This record gives sequence, structure tokens and C-alpha cells, in this order.
Amino acid sequence: MKTLIQNVQVVNEGKIIARDVLIQDEKIWDILPPNSFNPGWVNIVVDGTGKYLIPGCIDDQVHFREPGLTHKADIASEAKAAIAGGITSFMEMPNTVPNTVNLNELAKKFDRAQQVSLANFSFYLGATHDNIDQIKAMDVKNTCGIKIFMGSSTGNMLVDDDSSLNEIFKHAKTIVATHCEDDVLIAERYKTIQAQFPQGIPIDQHPIIRNDEACYRSSSKAIALAKKHDARLHVLHISTAKEIDLFDNSLPLAEKHITAEACLHHLWFSDQDYSQLGSRIKWNPAVKSIQDRAAVRQALIDGKIDVLATDHAPHTLEEKNLPYEKCPSGGPLVQHALPAALELVRQGIFSLEMIVQKYCHNVAILYQIPNRGFIRKGYQADCVLIDMHSTWIAEDASSLYKCQWTPFHGTTFHSTILKTWVNGTCVYDEGQWNETVKGQSLIFSR
Repeated sequence: MKTLIQNVQVVNEGKIIARDVLIQDEKIWDILPPNSFNPGWVNIVVDGTGKYLIPGCIDDQVHFREPGLTHKADIASEAKAAIAGGITSFMEMPNTVPNTVNLNELAKKFDRAQQVSLANFSFYLGATHDNIDQIKAMDVKNTCGIKIFMGSSTGNMLVDDDSSLNEIFKHAKTIVATHCEDDVLIAERYKTIQAQFPQGIPIDQHPIIRNDEACYRSSSKAIALAKKHDARLHVLHISTAKEIDLFDNSLPLAEKHITAEACLHHLWFSDQDYSQLGSRIKWNPAVKSIQDRAAVRQALIDGKIDVLATDHAPHTLEEKNLPYEKCPSGGPLVQHALPAALELVRQGIFSLEMIVQKYCHNVAILYQIPNRGFIRKGYQADCVLIDMHSTWIAEDASSLYKCQWTPFHGTTFHSTILKTWVNGTCVYDEGQWNETVKGQSLIFSR
């Protein structure tokens, strides 16, 4: 099977150039100037005139809720939403039920994804106080990394004592990805705010309870541990200006041992949005001030923050409508993250080349994923065709998430994902689906 994408603007490695792209079977077969190929050679011709072709986005932080929480989401539904949003590969977190904290549960997730996921996939092994034997035995070539909840978790997955943390960082043979918030400080803040609002805590107190100091204190600790043990640390979802100076942009990404991620909601929303959107934008770490948002945006531009992700974490609207004290944090994002990022490009905040760098190239470099994340001859044909001049309105009803809502409900976007190829198959084509071929397990060259 050969597919020719003609005269498309290819966004790749810091450049936008008109090209013809030939896909054969799973691979990008060739990339040449426009009109270099005879269309008679191919099975399918796609007119890319006026459109943009980018590598498939690789999301390094999602929660797809399977097993155990499938009333909110599952691998099949959320992978499908991701592909409609231009995400062709995902890495999923371990706080499912049961937790993915041993190799047996990890294997079950891989098996399930192989059966149902339209997108490429990998899964983190979760760290606990007492599973160091599992961490030592994990296959680093087939598993994306180790996840430590240094805050904002419960039970055995909350790892906050120094002894356990030192053991994990000492023996980790791959990326350690951390959720960094100081739960002791948060508990103190919660108690103080609760006393001020005995009738119920308003949602706009969320970033005051989970403040910048709680993030900074925990991120600082993680970085100190990584330096002590020469571990490979990736700090997830940076949300504060205060944390930015903890990170460096003096080295090429491939040489960094300490890296950081920004999530779309911390680049889009601010604390001024709580009055309108309420618990729909309740996340951990919290959406914070306009000044924090500006600092995270600039750090992404400057290279102190290395990758873009979603932290896609769906809950039902019934759960999200509970009072603050019982309302879970998190929201669905994979279908709308790239359109929102492209809207920030339209606003002049980011360049299109930078979005591709942070959401495609850099994730592949950071996680050492061979043959993905770029539009290069011989690479897997994970590609996304975009119309940058097509207006639509995001609505709950048109969301593909199993929870059937979006924090972007009512938002006007001006860019549309037209087609998404995964391993050479056009899985998503302007609302039509080809579900005959499933995604592949990601391999890591470590």
C-alpha cells in the first residue's frame, strides 16, 4: 500500500517546507520536492495544498483509567480520542485499580493495549515504598519509565519518605518521572483554608491550598535526589514561576539528566478562569496565576521546559460536580490539546515549529524512542494532516472521551486535525475511522 501526500507544508526539525511525502506500508518511504512522484505509482493520493503535515504527537503523561476505573475512561476510548487530536503515541500512568506496581499488572496493560489501542503505547511502572525488586527487574527497553508520586496520591503509591526515595533513585535504570507536590505543606494549607470557609471551600482556593511553595519544595527534593544518585529525572507538569530556575537550558536535550514537562492546561488557563469554569479546571498541580502561566510559557520557549503533554485524567461530570472537598482533580485533554496549542500559535505565543519540537521531536529524544517523532525517510509513518484555517467550536457532545465532556466546551478553535496516520495506516480521516489495525508497543533504545 502506497499513499502520496502531495504539496504539503512539512513541519519538521525547525523548518516548514513544501514537500511530497510518500508512505509505503508502515514507513515514510521518501520525502521530495512537490511533483517529484508520479501519482500513478500509488494507491492513494492526498492533496496537501495549503495544509500542514507534522509528526504524530507523543504524549508522555496520560491516565486512561483501565483497569478498575473504566466508568471514566478506558484504553480503547481514550486512544481513539487521542488520535482524533493528533496524538499517535501515549505513555500511561500506573494509578489504576489495581495499581501498576508489579510486572504482572504491567504486562496485563500491555496485553490489553495490543488488543484495543489504535494508538502506539507504553506504560509506566509505579514506585511504592516496597517494590524495589520490581523496579530492578523491569525491562527498560520496553517500558517507558518509573513513576513516583511524591505528592497527590494515596496509599502505597504516595512515596514521600527519604529511605524509599533514595532506594528508588539509586536503583532506577531508566527515566524517573515525578509528580512533585509537598503533601505536608498542602495539608497545613488545607486546614487553614477550611477554617476560613466552614460552609465549604470555594474552588478558587485550590491554587492557594496547592501553592507554588508546595510544588517548589517537592521539585527541589526530587532534583537533589537525582543529582545525588546521578539518576535520570523528568519532573512532570511544571505549573509555577518559582520552579523554573531549578532547570537548565545550557545542554542539548539528549545530554540532560534532569528535564521538565509542561501541560497544556497550565499554558492555557489561569486562576481567573475558576469563576467561570469551576471544578472543570481543578487539576493537581493547580492552575495558578497569570504570572505563573506566563513563566511556564516562556520556559517552554527558552528550553528550560523540554516537552509538552496533557496529563489527560478524565472523571465523570457527576464526580466533577461534587463539592470542592470531594471533587477529584483532573480532566480530559487528548482530543483538544493540539488544537489548543495551535490556537496559541495563532495568537503569536508559540511558533508552529516549536510546538512540533516540544510535542513530537523532544519526547522521542528524551525517552530514546527510535524511528518516531520526526518526518524522516525510513521512520514509522506517524503523521498528522492539519488545516490551520478551519474554524470549529469544541463541545461536550462532540467529545470522544468516555466521560463525554471537555474543559474547552464553547471554545472556538481555528485549526482542524484532518487525518492521522499511525504506522502508515490512515486511522482517522475527517471523522471516519479505520479500526482494523492496532497501534504498536513503543520500543526504547536504552
